[in-house]
Amino acid sequence: MVKPHHRPLAAYKLLSWICIGLLFTAFLLSLLVGLSLPIIKPIYLLSFYSTRTGQVPTSVATELRFGVWGVCATSVLDPPTIFTNDGECFGPMLGYTIPEDIIALTDISSDIIDDVENVLLVLLVLHPVAAGLSFFTAISSLFLASHPLSILSLVLSIITALVTTVVFAVDLALVIVAKSKVTTIDSLDFAIQWGNAPWMGLTAALLTWLAVIALSARACYCFGVRRHGKF
Repeated sequence: MVKPHHRPLAAYKLLSWICIGLLFTAFLLSLLVGLSLPIIKPIYLLSFYSTRTGQVPTSVATELRFGVWGVCATSVLDPPTIFTNDGECFGPMLGYTIPEDIIALTDISSDIIDDVENVLLVLLVLHPVAAGLSFFTAISSLFLASHPLSILSLVLSIITALVTTVVFAVDLALVIVAKSKVTTIDSLDFAIQWGNAPWMGLTAALLTWLAVIALSARACYCFGVRRHGKF
């Protein structure tokens, strides 16, 4: 028979709902980034776009958007929007190499493409891992009535926060390294632009650390949290 303090939301209901809200939001953000372009095309890590002006619009691709699982090439005739991307896409595939037919749609140097590919070979599979950890930690925060289970939830939240922070750092490094590769070649009329995925990862990391603080308050009975399920 399940003991009363082992049941979900047996005590500390408000604190549990706060943690669930923080961690489930972090889970959704990490999951969306983990399913980024070309699976969810509006979400991408970085954009490699042309800065050349005064050119006649053609079907030649002027922008490459890189996601966790692939890349999409678009031209000024059919530019991507916030919600759509109708360009030529490659993927989904982990550790992908852009095929020649995609590169042929652009006038970007193949050497630069190779540099970006090498950066993207980092273990981006960590995004789904971070999402999974956030989900399980959110489930564990239902059982804060039990002190041992609340300690377990705190430990899980710390691990999740560390993994989510590392994932954001990897995304950050990808864009920074790509920018440095492009700026070293003055002859290119291209630039790197941040995608929305790194900022979603940052938000997920911040939310997870807030959950760590909330669960720490339960474990040490501080910040207004009292014994016997108060708060």
